[in-house]
Amino acid sequence: MNVVVHSKTKEPTLAWNKEISKGQSVIKVHMNPLQRDIPKNKVRVVCMSDTHSLTHRIQFDICDGDIFIHAGDFTNTGKREEVIGFNSWLGSLPHKHKLVIAGNHELSFDPSHNKPLVLSQVPVLDDCPTSDNGRDFREYLTNCTYLEDQLVELYGLKIYGTPWQPEFGNWAFNVPRGQDILDKWNKIPADIDILISHGPPIGHGDLCRSGLRAGCVELLSTVQQRVKPKFHIFGHIHEGYGVTSDGKITFINATTCNYQYQPVNPPIVFDMDLPKDFSKD
Repeated sequence: MNVVVHSKTKEPTLAWNKEISKGQSVIKVHMNPLQRDIPKNKVRVVCMSDTHSLTHRIQFDICDGDIFIHAGDFTNTGKREEVIGFNSWLGSLPHKHKLVIAGNHELSFDPSHNKPLVLSQVPVLDDCPTSDNGRDFREYLTNCTYLEDQLVELYGLKIYGTPWQPEFGNWAFNVPRGQDILDKWNKIPADIDILISHGPPIGHGDLCRSGLRAGCVELLSTVQQRVKPKFHIFGHIHEGYGVTSDGKITFINATTCNYQYQPVNPPIVFDMDLPKDFSKD
């Protein structure tokens, strides 16, 4: 099914309040506690996002699992030392497979980024990179699989990662709302089990403290109408931490930092059935 641009895509709050929400179910999901040992017929997924080079301040335990997912903004501004520090932290985690995408704070990962930041719109924890900007530091992510508009298959599960999000303070991987952002979503294959994006779809984990919605209208349409993953994992909007469902797809905002940039939100963890004829051995 081809997704078309919504007439009010550039006004997401209005689009949601006046039109889209009327045909949507947004169900708050409380994740059930999981047994400590991972069943052999299950794949355990551990989700985090938006750690912003603050992993040294995390005070909660990160449970073991088969797949660890980080949905972007693992640095503050994409500096070399921040990427190296994050990679070192990843190496301390016990998970067999670790998947990472970039977010809008990974300035050095986006070679097209050349705009001045609108710092009044988005908090920044220190000075923005100068000499680092434009450098490719993905080579330092040796303890994970970095996904940028890419698909990976683990245990028979198809997982796709994409860093893009609608324009947000002139940060990295920003794309204008409308056809430009839809062109990015059109790259997502339809036969996947888990979608990882940095930004949320409209209506799920996207409500800002101001009362405005930052989610993407076309991302929701793409996810619901064409891609139809079992799980959609993202971050970006710190206030939106938590899990919701439309009755078919589970939406997970796994942001670790709260609105005050304190890394207080624990990972969101879930189990998936191991596909038939696949083994974790």
